[in-house]
Amino acid sequence: MRDTSSTSHVALVTGANQGIGAATARALAARGVAVLCAYLRPSGPGEGSGEGDVPDPSHAADPYHAARSVDGEEVAAEIRRAGGRAEACEADLADPAVPGRLFDLAEDRLGPVDILVNNASGWIQDTFTPDPADRFDRPLRPVTAETWSRQFSVDAMAPALLIGELARRHRARGADWGRIVGLTSGGELGFPSEVSYGAAKAAQTDYTLSAAAELAGLGITANVVRPPVTDTGWVTDEVRRFVASSPTHFHVADPAEVAKTIVFLASDEAALITGNVITLR
Repeated sequence: MRDTSSTSHVALVTGANQGIGAATARALAARGVAVLCAYLRPSGPGEGSGEGDVPDPSHAADPYHAARSVDGEEVAAEIRRAGGRAEACEADLADPAVPGRLFDLAEDRLGPVDILVNNASGWIQDTFTPDPADRFDRPLRPVTAETWSRQFSVDAMAPALLIGELARRHRARGADWGRIVGLTSGGELGFPSEVSYGAAKAAQTDYTLSAAAELAGLGITANVVRPPVTDTGWVTDEVRRFVASSPTHFHVADPAEVAKTIVFLASDEAALITGNVITLR
């Protein structure tokens, strides 16, 4: 991959305080891209990825939820210590006013955003079944208006608004280069035991593929990455055994491995790659 240190690209990465988001922010910065790390810590230990959690004291010591409590400023400060440019902003993507504010902040402190990575999730594990837990003993909740709203607002509405904000500002300044990368999960047959999460990610995928078609004339590519099982703190020995015996899951990935694909899609070399869902295994 070409070193982009001589460029002036600016990336907005959501959910960038931990996991794939933090790894992507670091990897982009290492290639000379200025990064705005957007994130939201949970208000208390509970289900979810940090974009709005319902407290559950039983998870107080869970490393998965502890990771989501990391201050995004730590990631930005690490990037700056390494000689890069980065800012952090804690904001709830469920608020429809937040996308515009994030772009305003990025433009004020770093420059116009031309790379958007929609990584954040409002993950809550809900289901149509009455089972109290899934195969990995993670607690399940019934589908409710609350579980639907949280996940669709963060995983579908926010990416759509962020894409729209990027397109509007890109067009207004006459730019001719842009990159959008979304993160998805689930599959064509849905996502049993994580039904609203899977549905919201499917909506984000559709928005992103529509962006690929509509924004190609502006020099913007748009792709979706479907990571393999990725160890962001929730992977247990039982999960590893499941992956090892699965005919469709080949690896348990490290977030930095997934970030490499995202960074490639945000590079000049990926100019002809658009409108794809790229499945990593």
